[in-house]
Order: sequence, then structure tokens, then C-alpha cells
Amino acid sequence: MTQVIIDGDACPVTDSIIQLTEGTGIFVVLVRSYSHFSMRDYPEHVKVSYVDDGPDQVDYKIVQLAQPDDIVVTQDYGLASLLIGKIQYVLHHNGMLYSDKNMAQLLEQRYLNAQTRHQGKRHKGPKKFSDEARAKFEQSFQRVIAQISS
Repeated sequence: MTQVIIDGDACPVTDSIIQLTEGTGIFVVLVRSYSHFSMRDYPEHVKVSYVDDGPDQVDYKIVQLAQPDDIVVTQDYGLASLLIGKIQYVLHHNGMLYSDKNMAQLLEQRYLNAQTRHQGKRHKGPKKFSDEARAKFEQSFQRVIAQISS
């Protein structure tokens, strides 16, 4: 059974995913560190899994949970690179589907940005998440759900 696993410490599309999966039979697992603990109530098809704080603990849990038919939503290129080939769909919150074709370029850019920061310089960061970006993600996510359902 397909589930959506969300890298949930800083995912701006969590509410969209929950809404779009309501009534579809698709379960959502929101993986967060304890430092992002919340008392928020979620619908029945949503489970929150908390892990210890620490570098990459959320990532390790997601890799452990992910099954071939799952969808993972993450902005972490490193995590995405571990999941490509293991699961069917890995999405960025901007709607981009990670693949073998774009992963090398994304990881290279991440490396170059880290080198720039290490040298004490600055680089252009990501744009502020907008309603337009949310709509783009939702369209991409709905296409993925449609592909799984067919």
C-alpha cells in the first residue's frame, strides 16, 4: 500500500499533502525530530513519527520506512539521492521529481554552495515559498497520485 512520507521538520507543503490524500486510501507519515514536536491533531490517515534530535536522524528514519511503492517529499538532495532507485517517487516541495538525470547536477550545486559558504562568501539562497510554488507542487503531486492510482 502506497504511503507518502514527508521530511517534516521544514516542509511547507505538509497541509497540501494531507488535504490531497484525504479519502484516497493513501496514508501519510510525517517524520519529525522531537525539537519540532506538536500537539496538533491530524486526520486519521496521518501518522506522526518523532525521532531523536541530531544530524540526519529524520533522514535515517525515512530511509528505514520507505518502501518501493511510496512517495517521499523532501528538500534534502542527499536524502533524495539515497532514495532514487529504492522507491517510485521522490518529490521536492517545489514539485520537481528527483531522478538520476537531475541528481548529479543538484548535488554538484549543493557542493559548490557549501564551498562558497566555507570560504566565508555568500550565495543566492532559495526563493521565498509562494502560493504559486504551492500550486505547482500540488499539480505535480496530483499527477503522481493519478499515476499510482492507474
